[in-house]
Amino acid sequence: MTLRHIEVERGVAVSVRDLGEGDPVLLLHGWTLSHQAWDRQMRVLADDGHRVLGMDLRGHGWSDAPLRGYGVDRLAADAATVLRALKVERASVVGWSLGGMTALRLVADFPELVARLVLVGSAGVAGARQPGFPYGPPPGIIENAMHGGEHGDRVGFRRQALVDTFASPPAPHLVDWLHGISLQTPSWVANECMTTLLRAEQLRALDELTVPLTQITGLRDPFTPIEGARWVHEQTGSTLVELDCGHYPMFECPDDFDAALQKALAA
Repeated sequence: MTLRHIEVERGVAVSVRDLGEGDPVLLLHGWTLSHQAWDRQMRVLADDGHRVLGMDLRGHGWSDAPLRGYGVDRLAADAATVLRALKVERASVVGWSLGGMTALRLVADFPELVARLVLVGSAGVAGARQPGFPYGPPPGIIENAMHGGEHGDRVGFRRQALVDTFASPPAPHLVDWLHGISLQTPSWVANECMTTLLRAEQLRALDELTVPLTQITGLRDPFTPIEGARWVHEQTGSTLVELDCGHYPMFECPDDFDAALQKALAA
């Protein structure tokens, strides 16, 4: 298991955990977390015969955190640079939440690098209500609350944000662990990435989608409404897997999630 540091632009490197051998799978995590959230899935997929690449988005985990540069196009370009640097011709790409939007943009901008796409807790096209996508709250409501929370009580805000996006109260030790990972992400990164998550508009990417798409979504996800995932399913003919959980299927229903993910990657 190798932890690599790959320069994606001058002075900015991202970290990638490289595990196993076989068909490559790139895992992209959610807002303020890191590849550590995929720990169980990295092991399961490597045991299945995959080369698993757990990438820390810029500003997250052990990746560098510049003051600016967190648009979805930049995050996707980083992922493309990682795949090329590791000599991966085509990979299955699994994106969760912010990582889902990044994964969809990666397919749109670098289609030659992606074999199949799996969106987890993400509609991919938008993280909040947008013209043409009437699902979720208006972006300004969440954005203003988040920026205020980051400025006034970053530590408390991050913890509450984690708890609030589970369908049922999570175990305290799990919250403690995720909270510690989240606090590795600086406030300037959290602010910019939340704005990206809420305001990036990628409806055009659906029209250009040429790879198989699987969506794995929680029926009780308070951040990503199931109606948005169903709308994307209707537009694309994707495979839609609905699980009885919130925004964290890898922790709330890990067995069902692993089975759905393995099936999507084997299709």
